[in-house]
Amino acid sequence: MIGYVTLGTNDIKRAAKFYDELLGEIGAKRMMEGENFIAWGHGMDKPGLGVIRPHDGKPATWGNGTMVALVLDSKEKVDKLYKKAIALGAIDEGAAGPRGDNFYAGYFRDPDGNKLNCFCMS
Repeated sequence: MIGYVTLGTNDIKRAAKFYDELLGEIGAKRMMEGENFIAWGHGMDKPGLGVIRPHDGKPATWGNGTMVALVLDSKEKVDKLYKKAIALGAIDEGAAGPRGDNFYAGYFRDPDGNKLNCFCMS
């Protein structure tokens, strides 16, 4: 159902470096880019994630209650991606660990303050 998600940025070069390294950990590559946006994914037929400078020219801000969740297939991969995000300068919003019976996730904010998590179902 989701085709792609974009996150606002005020520094496209900083965002590109962060997401090139972070999403590279899970095999995603740049699929599209222009002067004001970059999109990553595993193919045009799968959901993607992008960063973008707002079209209206106003500063990008993060949405309170907005979060992007990156699905993985193991707790080990969740741990690895969460640690990579923190190493790249992300802010911890909840260390990787169990959340209930069969949900395992780590929460963080990117350098622009956008909230993400990486998770797996067990």
